[in-house]
Amino acid sequence: MKNIIISLLIASFLSISGGSALAQNQEFKGTITLSGAWAIYPTAVAWADAFQKKYPKVRIDVSAGGAGKGAADAITGLVDIGMVSREPDPSEISKGITSVYILHDAVFPVINDKNPALEQLMKKGISRQEFIDFWILGLITTWDQIAGVKVSKPLHLYTRSDSCGAASSWAGYLGKKQEDLKGIGVYGDPGLLETVKKDSLGIGYNNFSYVFTREGQLVSGVRLLPIDSNENGKVDPDEIYASREEAIKAIRSHRYPATRKNYFFVKGKPEGLIKEFIRFALSEEGTKIVDEVGASLSVPEPDREEILKGFY
Repeated sequence: MKNIIISLLIASFLSISGGSALAQNQEFKGTITLSGAWAIYPTAVAWADAFQKKYPKVRIDVSAGGAGKGAADAITGLVDIGMVSREPDPSEISKGITSVYILHDAVFPVINDKNPALEQLMKKGISRQEFIDFWILGLITTWDQIAGVKVSKPLHLYTRSDSCGAASSWAGYLGKKQEDLKGIGVYGDPGLLETVKKDSLGIGYNNFSYVFTREGQLVSGVRLLPIDSNENGKVDPDEIYASREEAIKAIRSHRYPATRKNYFFVKGKPEGLIKEFIRFALSEEGTKIVDEVGASLSVPEPDREEILKGFY
């Protein structure tokens, strides 16, 4: 009899606990708003869709607009989460921002696949100093100066007109800030990519998520300009990325130099629904979504565990 009573008590406790857990799950309701980096946007939309399916009473609104907008919107309280594809600035942290590392990727220099010096450029590549000479100093103005062959064509330089993580990260690789980058300003990642696709003499830079198709191939009409990282005057096999898989290997092995971390910005300490959404993004389920979308790279497991440990 004693054993039966104990068994009934345990069953009753489990039933109550399970019911409470279920009720707690059903209690997640409300709205979360996100804005910011184009690079994070595709993954954030997928996270939002999956989270809303899990918690039907939750609504999540995600909009792009650049990392600068995401940071500003989070600071002023216009959104719950700002999507920022660059390192947080100390001035932003001083305004009460909590930054959470949620993804990582890279920025690539992009040229038109009909560039008149394409063959030579793909053999020689461009060194960091050469990028500085035309994007920062304005010393290089023709493709002849870069390629070392006579094509008698000017270099059409493009940059981002909006405050964004891609420009900040690319300028950071060159030792400067976004406002130091020369070139004709174009709004947004899609806009900059489309501009270079239409201009055989153009050069710009784009986030990892916009230069590869879902199938993993380079977007039609462009090529990634190889960076001569070891400055040996030629392009080595591991400096050419014709597919997403090759680029991922280079990013994860730290061979590619212009990599960066992506963040969620939250004003104050994340609580309640916002906290649960961030936890979901960094969970195993969230990581699988990152890989399925293919727009960014997931945070390595040891880092995710450490982030969650310190975050909560």
